[in-house]
Amino acid sequence: MQTHEIVRRFTAHFENAGHTSVPSASLILEDPNLLFVNAGMVQFKPYFLGDVPAPYPRATSIQKCVRTPDIDEVGKTTRHATFFQMAGNFSFGDYFKRGAIEHAWSLVTGSPDEGGYGFDPERIWVTVFETDDEAIELWREIAGLPEERIQRRDGEDNYWDMGVPGPGGPCSEIYYDRGPEFGADGGPVVDEDRYLEIWNLVFMQDERGELSPKKGNPPIGTLPHKNIDTGMGVERVAFLLQGVDNVYETDLVRPVIAKAEEFSGKRYGSNTEDDIRFRVIADHARSGVMIVGDGVTPGNEGRGYVLRRLLRRIVRSARLLGITEPVLGAFAEVVRDAMSPTYPELASDFERISAVIRAEEETFLSTLSAGSRIFETAVEETKRAGGSTLPGDQAFALHDTYGFPIDLTLEMASEAGLSVDRDRFAELMGEQRTRAKADAATRKVGFVDASVYRAVLDTHGGTDFLGYQTLSSEARVVGLLRDGASVPAAEEGEQVEVILDRTPFYAEAGGQQADTGTLSGASFTVRVDDVQSPVAGLRVHRGTVTAGTVTLDADVEAHVDPARRGAISRAHTATHLVHAGIRGAMGTSAAQAGSLNAPGRLRFDFTSPTGAVPPAALSEIEEEVNTVLQSDREIQTYETTMDEARKLGAMMLFGEKYGDRVRVVDMGDYSRELCGGTHVRRTGELGLVRVLSEASIGSGVRRVEALVGIDAFKHATTEHVLVSQLAEQLKARPDELPDRIQGIVERLRTAERDLEKHRADAVLASAGALAQNAEDLDGTALVAVTAPPGVEGNDLRSLASDVRGKLGARPGVVALFSADPDAGKVSFVVATTAAARDNGLAAGKLIPSFAPAVGGRGGGKPDLAQGGGTDPSGIDAAIQALRTAVRG
Repeated sequence: MQTHEIVRRFTAHFENAGHTSVPSASLILEDPNLLFVNAGMVQFKPYFLGDVPAPYPRATSIQKCVRTPDIDEVGKTTRHATFFQMAGNFSFGDYFKRGAIEHAWSLVTGSPDEGGYGFDPERIWVTVFETDDEAIELWREIAGLPEERIQRRDGEDNYWDMGVPGPGGPCSEIYYDRGPEFGADGGPVVDEDRYLEIWNLVFMQDERGELSPKKGNPPIGTLPHKNIDTGMGVERVAFLLQGVDNVYETDLVRPVIAKAEEFSGKRYGSNTEDDIRFRVIADHARSGVMIVGDGVTPGNEGRGYVLRRLLRRIVRSARLLGITEPVLGAFAEVVRDAMSPTYPELASDFERISAVIRAEEETFLSTLSAGSRIFETAVEETKRAGGSTLPGDQAFALHDTYGFPIDLTLEMASEAGLSVDRDRFAELMGEQRTRAKADAATRKVGFVDASVYRAVLDTHGGTDFLGYQTLSSEARVVGLLRDGASVPAAEEGEQVEVILDRTPFYAEAGGQQADTGTLSGASFTVRVDDVQSPVAGLRVHRGTVTAGTVTLDADVEAHVDPARRGAISRAHTATHLVHAGIRGAMGTSAAQAGSLNAPGRLRFDFTSPTGAVPPAALSEIEEEVNTVLQSDREIQTYETTMDEARKLGAMMLFGEKYGDRVRVVDMGDYSRELCGGTHVRRTGELGLVRVLSEASIGSGVRRVEALVGIDAFKHATTEHVLVSQLAEQLKARPDELPDRIQGIVERLRTAERDLEKHRADAVLASAGALAQNAEDLDGTALVAVTAPPGVEGNDLRSLASDVRGKLGARPGVVALFSADPDAGKVSFVVATTAAARDNGLAAGKLIPSFAPAVGGRGGGKPDLAQGGGTDPSGIDAAIQALRTAVRG
């Protein structure tokens, strides 16, 4: 019975029993305790907790789930998996134990012709909570189970709660006896490999207190409404009904392994270590596709980190199987084809899913190539010194310099028979975080002790900001610092920090660059180059005394450079408009993730789970923004309460901290955001907004750059000149340029393909000469040489096959090596003729005889095998070892 049919039957069975079919929830739910949904009941928690009334008395669902605590065990056993489907039926104060047992028993043992699964009732065992006599009686009555196939277990096994005070209850689990060949007699309490759990029925009847009944503590009460929560493992039922040994061999998982077999030339079931890698690929490919499908992108924290780790474990496992080309896209396609009948969104959204997965693989392949060489060197040094632990300093260098994840270092070290000094690694990571925080503070505070600023703040109070109303104001110097220390005066040529009691200068914040200008006194002038707010409430003017001597308590005239302020304000206003345009085109998931507002230009970063903004959409956004400019809308700024701002629908940036009073920048129905920056009075003052580019700056984050005002006009003028020059050189009108350039590019590509074909033909032409010069080893023709320069990868395999073909019907072995001394890399391919194989010479079995000489390994089929190593200097020794093996 195919998995999709198992799912269909489950849903139909419970729909016919009056259950509402509820679609699977996303793997990502707003639950602070969960990275991913890990059980079928998660989306129903509010109903079980009584937070909201259930909209239906009974429900059924097929919930996609991800559990990652045992990620390192995946592949090593046939039971651990990160992705699985949980079929469940739920009752919210409706039926209870009797109904749950009746529904489960009739489906599990019902005739396949009548919609059941057809399990043999004589091979069904159940467990119950140790004091649940009622459940025991119901199993006897409803299922006719004899007492010896009903086993009592304690709370650790057969009691459920959520780990916190709230609902809970005893469980009853259904097991299937796979037979004596899978383990010992005695039921689930003896062997849970032979007796496999397929369904758990939770009788939610208790209210637990601080201490859980799982630990033997009594519940503190009884729930006013008794509920049912069950979960049937779809994959476990599938492998039992499909007559295979584990979930990896079922119809929805085995195709991924088949694709890995196709890529690697190896076969699942022939090697224990390889089987682990096949299973890791199959499991993680499903998990990765499903997680990306629900909007997660690879990253360095939380869900993004788990996803990144899953995808990178696939690539790593593929490498260990001898696969060097990119594979994640192909595996994702297999998962899509297998899973989309149940989850059609995988097909409709596959372009985005594939793009995310392929981009992560491309990044990791680069990391893996550089980091692996450094790692292997570190391993050799450790073993040469007689050590068994890779130093934490080297693990940190791999992480910090080469982007090598620590979990990958741990995994590879284990394979090399080493441990890793994790304490030292953690210590260095902590030092790095401390430095990063200090660096961030230094950029704002300089190298000054922040207590100097706080002393000014405590004595004189904060700096009144007047910059929303004016660009010039009178003020008094209340703080003067030179080289990080308070001074009474500073002379011409000295760099100073000036703190005023009031100022029109905007301090860098919210992506907006600081104002510049001058501070002028009776006999001095200070050029202000930067303004920062090192402590809340204080604005520090950094610059140089250009004339006279500035003193503490001096009166000044503060003047902001109006041209710079105007250009920055136009850029900041344009950022709000671009943000609104992008959200309008891409949806509300496109949220601001950073910005830069500089004179005449802006940089806007935003989250984009769906990938790049299409060029056509980007053009429409640009046109829409300029239409808003043309309409010359009034821009209003006002303060209000946070609650009122929410009612107005004002945009609030994720991660920002707001007080009770907030400042709103309002452009009518087009844009309304909370913002403390400076802006123009009307949109028409921007003149022109020109979007320059849109690109990725990280997983799930995009960046748009644009010019504003005169800078945008100058750019457009420059582009016009360049297009005119190009049109003149190509003798084409401007509107003909795309086709003309495309034609030139196509001709270049054709020429490159022709050159590649000629090169390949030249390589294969050498096959005859190699075959002709084969040496005779006791009747077996051996061709064992280093291939011509440039022959590697597919060319190496093709050349080996061609040479083998030219050896004819005689016994023959072909071994071709490709060396890259600079990279410390060796590739090799072994091919055998049919006559050689009849004599016991199998390509895959010959590799172990010579691969150690080049520091490598490999494998494959009897007729063709391949592998690689790290020591090109050992090729001659490898060839000699192969001669010995062929003679033997």
